[in-house]
Amino acid sequence: MHAIIVVAHHDPRSLTHGLAGQVAAGLATKGHTFEIADLAAEGFDPRYTAADHAVYRGQAMPPADVKAEQARIDRADALVVVYPVYWWSMPGLLKGWIDRVFSNGWAIEYDIQTTRLVKKLGGLQVHLLGVGGTDEGTFERHGYDKAMNTQIDHGIFDYCGAKVVSSQLLLESEIREPKVHLEAAWRTGQGMFAAQNQQVALSS
Repeated sequence: MHAIIVVAHHDPRSLTHGLAGQVAAGLATKGHTFEIADLAAEGFDPRYTAADHAVYRGQAMPPADVKAEQARIDRADALVVVYPVYWWSMPGLLKGWIDRVFSNGWAIEYDIQTTRLVKKLGGLQVHLLGVGGTDEGTFERHGYDKAMNTQIDHGIFDYCGAKVVSSQLLLESEIREPKVHLEAAWRTGQGMFAAQNQQVALSS
């Protein structure tokens, strides 16, 4: 099985990048393949322009950079998104990647005239790892955890038909021992395709 790990952080020495690497390491222990998409290092342009809006309205094909990202996801059985929590959500770089890449005609088929919606990513598994500096109590007390689940898990991925298999907030990242979060990321990678592996074993 193959996974694409999307990481949205400008610093390659960050915990966010370390977590992406541990997800990859966990996948490798089970013989799975992976590709790490480092949006900052690759210089992905997150700006949603008139060209992207024309794609949404069915008046143009996606630009080359968007088609390349879509092809990456099409090659994968799972999408892993690793990101720091900025203002109780994802960074602008990641949001812009989603705005542009999860386009009408690829992630969904939306008819502007009839408002009919077809979800097109039903075969994609999604794993989300958000890295936050504050504690669990703050997220629960203010409802930030539920808001992020509504906005990201349901509002983005479920809207396209993708299945969010795991969604984790790895919190207190600035005071908690990094090993705790790195081990959680490794377990995510190692167990990512466990159900499929079990099905193969039972059928063989």
